Amino acid sequence: MVPLSFQPSAFSGEEFVLVDGRALYWPREQALLVADLHLEKASFYASHGQMLPPYDSRETLGRLAQAIRATGARRVFTLGDNFHDDGGALRLEPHAAGMLDALTRAVDWVWITGNHDSQLQGKDGGTLAEELEVSGIILRHQALPGEVRAELSGHFHPKFKLTARGRSISRPCAVVGSSPSGAGRMILPAFGALTGGMDAADPAILEAMQPASRVDALVPTKERLLQFPLWRAG
Repeated sequence: MVPLSFQPSAFSGEEFVLVDGRALYWPREQALLVADLHLEKASFYASHGQMLPPYDSRETLGRLAQAIRATGARRVFTLGDNFHDDGGALRLEPHAAGMLDALTRAVDWVWITGNHDSQLQGKDGGTLAEELEVSGIILRHQALPGEVRAELSGHFHPKFKLTARGRSISRPCAVVGSSPSGAGRMILPAFGALTGGMDAADPAILEAMQPASRVDALVPTKERLLQFPLWRAG
């Protein structure tokens, strides 16, 4: 686990830990937060004639189970786009369905819905919410432009792109913004096995983080967490 290197006061004094570069652990709440699982993406594409290996849900849920074990989390919040489409839950093959059932029974599980799964039903265990406020921090799928409260979200699948020695490198990252009110806002990287990514400096991401005094990308490596400026006010 890699500690996030931002001022805890920006998030109501809370400590967070980035787990394996894609999940966020909240020690005081004993909660693990993940965004954009996009379960059953491969089967969605297969139904439209593009055949992909049908094991993305197993891989995603396996990594999620490992993160829960590593942190000892007792709660899980999924920040939307949990399934790739509204019919994804019905397409889960038995092995993946068993994995998901075991996870939702083992911890207090909350599904926050997103634009891909707005009609998600609660039959897969856990509870449903469009958004939540936990200890003064808003949990939602998509960052709300103009939000001045502390906020954690997903949706954009941010990746940081860097060119070094003639090579282009792209890695999932978290995007952190500091609002004029002092409240921190963060967009988590996508957790799902088959999720793509958007450049962290894309205007759509920077606009979603406004108002802000600064916006940074947090890029995990094996040894530490690197911070790169994306935007500064003025």
